[in-house]
Amino acid sequence: MTWQPALPGRPEPGRPARTPSGLFPAGPPSRPTWREPHRVTGTGVAAGGALAAAWLVLFGLLGRDVPGYAWWTILAGGLAWLAALALVRFGDRGVATGIAIVTAGGWSIAAAVVAVRWATSGDWPLW
Repeated sequence: MTWQPALPGRPEPGRPARTPSGLFPAGPPSRPTWREPHRVTGTGVAAGGALAAAWLVLFGLLGRDVPGYAWWTILAGGLAWLAALALVRFGDRGVATGIAIVTAGGWSIAAAVVAVRWATSGDWPLW
């Protein structure tokens, strides 16, 4: 019988088994890896951001004055975030990320407009 080296991961006859350091793969993973169906991509984030921006602009144009603009933007942002939550759970997380980022930016712009009106008039504009 001729001697042959053992396969990687199997101890040679007469030598103790060695635990691999983990630096180099020592074989297949011990458990399966999960691949998500819709990876987060830049295209998805950009598409969600563009759709959310259009959505907020369309709703913002419904307001005739600062309070109307602010309330329509709050409503549109809330609906957009509900859609983003549904997309996180059941759809494309990249699109949901774009929606959430642009909605937060839209709310920030509305808050700045309200703050400027409040600072210049001295009266809270939302009610």
